[in-house]
Amino acid sequence: MGNPVTWFEINGPQPEQAASFYSELFGWHIEPVEGGYNLIDTHAARGMNGGLGRPPADAQLGSIFYVQGPDIRALLDKAQSLGGKAVTPVTEIPDMVTYATFTDPWGNLIGLIKGDETDAGSVSDGDNPPVDWFELSCSEPKKAWDFYRALFGWTIEGSEGEEVMHGEINAGSGAVRGGIGSSRDGEPHMEVYASVDDLTKYLERAEGLGGKTVMPPMKVDEHTSIAMLADPQGTVFGLYASGH
Repeated sequence: MGNPVTWFEINGPQPEQAASFYSELFGWHIEPVEGGYNLIDTHAARGMNGGLGRPPADAQLGSIFYVQGPDIRALLDKAQSLGGKAVTPVTEIPDMVTYATFTDPWGNLIGLIKGDETDAGSVSDGDNPPVDWFELSCSEPKKAWDFYRALFGWTIEGSEGEEVMHGEINAGSGAVRGGIGSSRDGEPHMEVYASVDDLTKYLERAEGLGGKTVMPPMKVDEHTSIAMLADPQGTVFGLYASGH
């Protein structure tokens, strides 16, 4: 079984502003902690919880997901042996978390978080939109599939279209899944997605709170449509809706 994805972060220059935005947009419960960080409990009953903070030095603005494992030093070393580059060394915040970050060979920033299945933060009950999908894109998706299979033991089922390659990830235990596909502009991109009942409703709500629509609703398969917004600090966040 592969390493699961258990945490997300929305990083930008103004986490306090972002906390207000996401709380009002999705109803998420957000708690400030020391150092300017904000903990998110989505109260969605599924998916993963996360945080709001500032990006690591020299890292791109945007979201990041964290992959869990009992020995993240070994995972970080393995990532480097496969062509990745360490950004944040293994760092322990006493009584809170042990984590690290690296960039994959295509420039996507990825997090590691120490823990086993019993350590995964539980999402509280509720009916708010859950964060339960992540999407990586790069210039060489086939090579990226091999990288992440080797690093995390993920099962990736790839498909090739005339213009787009995409692989769906089964990242191990839990409900959080994801994909790795072709980059829309050749540059690396990583977004996390919340599942919503109505894309237009949430885009309009986001715009009313100071956000912007980056990509209007677009159907990606028979049952799923996606959209993307930018929050007031400029960080891009994904939405998807599945037909019933």
